[in-house]
Amino acid sequence: MSAMPDEDITQISLGRFRVGITGLKAAIEEVKSWQECPEEEIAQALLAAVQPRNYIPASAQEEYKRAFLREFKKALGEKVEEESSGLSIKILGPGCPSCDRLEQTVMAVLGELGLPGDVEHIRDVREIAAFGVLGAPALLINDEVKVVGQVPTTKMLKEWLLEAIQQKNNRGETDGQFKN
Repeated sequence: MSAMPDEDITQISLGRFRVGITGLKAAIEEVKSWQECPEEEIAQALLAAVQPRNYIPASAQEEYKRAFLREFKKALGEKVEEESSGLSIKILGPGCPSCDRLEQTVMAVLGELGLPGDVEHIRDVREIAAFGVLGAPALLINDEVKVVGQVPTTKMLKEWLLEAIQQKNNRGETDGQFKN
C-alpha cells in the first residue's frame, strides 16, 4: 500500500461514538472492483487494509467491519442507514467563520439539551455539492436540509433538534442497533 496523506482520515459511526480511521478512503479505492464479492470478504479486506495504521480492538472488529462496509457502499453511491444512537447532524461549508460558528452553536445546543448526536462538518466542496446545496453554511438534521446560507438562531436550532429526536423516538430509531 502506498503512503497516504495525513488528510485521509474518515469519521465512522460505531454505536454512539464517532471514530477517525486513517487510510479508509484509499482502502475503499483498492477494493472498489470487488463489488461482486460477498460482503464479508469486502469487509475483511477493508479491515486488513486499515488495521496496520489504526488501533482496532479484537473485541470490536465485527462492529468496525460493518462500519467499513457502510462506507464502501456509500463510496459506490448506495444509500445506507447510518448507525447512530442519536441525531445525524451535518454542517456543510468550507470552514468560513459562519460555518464554524454554526458548528459551535450546534454543539452547544446539543450539550444544553442533553441530546445525543453525531455532528459532522463537511468541508470538501465535492462532498458538499453531492448534497445539492448551493450556499454556506448549510445545516442538515437527519439528512433533511434545515437552513442554507445563514446561521439559525439558537431558538430555531433547539426546536429543530427536539423535533428531530421526537420523530426518531416515534419511529423507534434511537436504540443504536445496526440496520441493514
